[in-house]
Amino acid sequence: MDEIKAALISDVGPITIGHASDFTHYTGCTVILCEQGAVAGVEVRGLASSTRELDALSAHHLVDKIHALLLAGGSAFGLEAASGVMDYLEEKGIGFQTSTGPVPIVPCAILYDLNFASRQGRPNRAMGYEACLNAAAAPPQEGSIGAGTGATVGKLFGIKRATKGGLGVACYQIPDTSVLVGAMAAVNAFGDVLDRRTREILAGARSAPDSHRYVDTAREMMRGVTRTDFANTHTTLGVIVTNAALDKRGATILARLASNGLVRVSSPASTTFDGDVVFALSVGNLSADINVLGVVAAEALSEAVNRGVRTADGFGILPSHLEIAGQQGAEKK
Repeated sequence: MDEIKAALISDVGPITIGHASDFTHYTGCTVILCEQGAVAGVEVRGLASSTRELDALSAHHLVDKIHALLLAGGSAFGLEAASGVMDYLEEKGIGFQTSTGPVPIVPCAILYDLNFASRQGRPNRAMGYEACLNAAAAPPQEGSIGAGTGATVGKLFGIKRATKGGLGVACYQIPDTSVLVGAMAAVNAFGDVLDRRTREILAGARSAPDSHRYVDTAREMMRGVTRTDFANTHTTLGVIVTNAALDKRGATILARLASNGLVRVSSPASTTFDGDVVFALSVGNLSADINVLGVVAAEALSEAVNRGVRTADGFGILPSHLEIAGQQGAEKK
């Protein structure tokens, strides 16, 4: 979609983004603070998701806005980090107002990274608070940081033959408007990640632990290869942020349409092994057609997924896309 203009996710609206990472146990969390409130919706396509406070995103729920969104590693243990975000916001007097004071609304979704380096890698309350302290109104760092610290992709044959995943962002401006659509993705997929333009494998399952050759997970599965002892340990988490005005129903539709971006670049996508979740946040008041927003959001999310693996660091534990691409280039000379 070369006709749409690239932009910065930090320009979408009054949001700040911060990471906290544990580079000893290789896990982390990423917060999107929307202290003025954001209308939010969600699409859960994975069958192995683990979340917190999703009820507040329902169109039938009393709460009309959220105040932060947290993505975290650590499997269900990582949900604790959302309490640290609540602590930070409560100290600032931000939240849904009740008779006894504000209650911050902080939905959270996690990914499973306990098998990358250490099962003790669990984002906690302190780490959630730290991510808020690190939040800034600037383009966030990408790669193996925050929720993407311990992320991996391509695990049909187990973690030893996987490739490093990470966190990526992208943003586009709809032509002839001021409407921006930003995306963030923490990429920890069961399947391979494909280039959104060429469909070539950017990162995925490899032929052997010491190999730099991808095997094509979908093709292997069509031949009958499967994995039954490695379930419920994969997830790609996505976030769409726009300055277009949406109600809860519109935000939910946008999250659903944006999820098509995962299908474009994940092979296979949203399996029973994955806990894929995509959020959509509205932080503006501009008018836009929901279907146009959905098309652009899907494109932005697919680009964010691609950037998540392109900028990843394997920390010497697993090879990254950059390392494998470099090795393949050297072998062709």
